[in-house]
Amino acid sequence: MGNVLWLDGPHFVDFDDARMGPAVQDLWMLLGGDAEEAAIQLAHVLEGYEQFHEFDDRELNLIEALRTLRLIHYSAWLARRWNDPAFPLAFPWFNTPRYWQERILELREQIALMQEPPLRPARL
Repeated sequence: MGNVLWLDGPHFVDFDDARMGPAVQDLWMLLGGDAEEAAIQLAHVLEGYEQFHEFDDRELNLIEALRTLRLIHYSAWLARRWNDPAFPLAFPWFNTPRYWQERILELREQIALMQEPPLRPARL
């Protein structure tokens, strides 16, 4: 949600990989909160999306796998730039045992989520 600026309406910024995959790749990042809140948000997002283009519901199966890839990509992005002097200053927690312990736990949670039925939009 930090990539949405509200001026006279929503303006989306800094989506480096927007429109480079299935539609749900861009849409899942707009969802937050617990499963119930995310389902309500998803219903609203899809309602708006489908005013412009039909959404393929099969893509909902990709949400957790795409989230997992994003988590891995973020750590790799930091690791590739770690020799830049600005990165240890900006991300001092990155190269610590705690960071990696938390990532391992997060990935284990993602494995469990990928084995669950996919998120479905709430009925509004």
